[in-house]
Amino acid sequence: MHYPARFLMLSCVSLTLAACASQPVANATAGERNAQRSAGAPVAQQSVPAPSRTAPEPRPAPEASPRDAAGFNAWVADFRRRAAARGVDAATLGTAFDHAEFQPRIIELDNRQPEFTRAIWEYLDSAVSDTRVTNGRDKLATHDRTGREVESHYGVPRTIIGAIWGVESNYGANFGSFETIDALATMGYDGRRASFAEEQLYAALKILDNGDIDRERMRGSWAGAMGHTQFIPTSFIAYAVDEDGDGRRDIWGSIPDVMGSTANYLERSGWQRGQTWGREVVLGANFDYSSADMDVRRSTAQWQAMGVTAVDSRGLPNIDSASIIAPAGAHGPAFLVGPNFRTILRYNNATSYALAVGLLSDRLAGEPGVQGEWPRTLATLSRADLKEMQRGLNRLGYGSGTPDGIMGPNTRAGLRAFQRANELTPDGYPTFDLLGQIQSAGN
Repeated sequence: MHYPARFLMLSCVSLTLAACASQPVANATAGERNAQRSAGAPVAQQSVPAPSRTAPEPRPAPEASPRDAAGFNAWVADFRRRAAARGVDAATLGTAFDHAEFQPRIIELDNRQPEFTRAIWEYLDSAVSDTRVTNGRDKLATHDRTGREVESHYGVPRTIIGAIWGVESNYGANFGSFETIDALATMGYDGRRASFAEEQLYAALKILDNGDIDRERMRGSWAGAMGHTQFIPTSFIAYAVDEDGDGRRDIWGSIPDVMGSTANYLERSGWQRGQTWGREVVLGANFDYSSADMDVRRSTAQWQAMGVTAVDSRGLPNIDSASIIAPAGAHGPAFLVGPNFRTILRYNNATSYALAVGLLSDRLAGEPGVQGEWPRTLATLSRADLKEMQRGLNRLGYGSGTPDGIMGPNTRAGLRAFQRANELTPDGYPTFDLLGQIQSAGN
């Protein structure tokens, strides 16, 4: 899904994988999708994605939505009037809305709040599985000429394009079956994300008017992300290209358009030709984990001086503005990442998503996967556990903001402060041991 940082459908932060065609990411489209993506892509240390594989306690069935088809039809009629006032022609409005249908399932998916977070290694097991690697190599081989031409033109490696394609929709096998007009109109009617939905609807109407796709084929996720690499309509308008020269920008049926549009999005978002996204590294025994943060940027040489070393014979990439990320804190592997990693984050603002794309790209290119060990026996905290941790940190004076069960920067900073005060490794990674110590300290 492509919510370039774009859409950050923070609702996706709930990471209900259901919205995204690719399963691993249920957010929205390239860019805007970020916002929605948040809802779909796993974010290891932030509000982790899809629900954990541990079965939650049974919960009461959600109450039926008060929304109904009659109310939806009234909303559509009002939106048509407003769109006509903005200059949208009657024929386009008729094509879009004459047979529009209310989709209550979309409201259910949009409001779903996973009770459990998902460990990053579980997400990567799926996003960078051997099967996905094999299928991706086959796809890139099939479209080798197109991939090489797009790579030469935009400067984005075809393996990166292939990785986004794989994570977003499993190479087109699952980019969603919701009609985009119905999905966005339902979201607009529901009202929780009305401004976003209406902006996307106007863009979708423009796509129809341009003749890039017909209404029935304009399909994607429940959140409005479309096609093989999940562009939301505004991202489509801004970045989609007619790579095959047939006069239409078709991210549903034309692989050249899919590859070219994805590369164009990344190139215009700051991709640096000839640079890697990053690489796994080894941190020294005395490494200051408070420096493992995307906001801390140093040259590779400076990181080396702090004890950061290569994990294998490939050595360290030469990056002027690199950050260290440790998705599982001091318990797991670490990575040195640069500007191109940050560009991938603009496609979907979730660290785990960007890491999956980078690692899958490496595997597609024949390079090794993660060599460090993930702490697979370490239990993952639920949203309720994280809320309790946040309340405890606040009580102790380590401000973490409003308890919301989301592991954001404020909570991470408060947790690190608590760890430093108690002579613990300040990696800001939430564990049950830490939760217990915070609760004990508050008694």
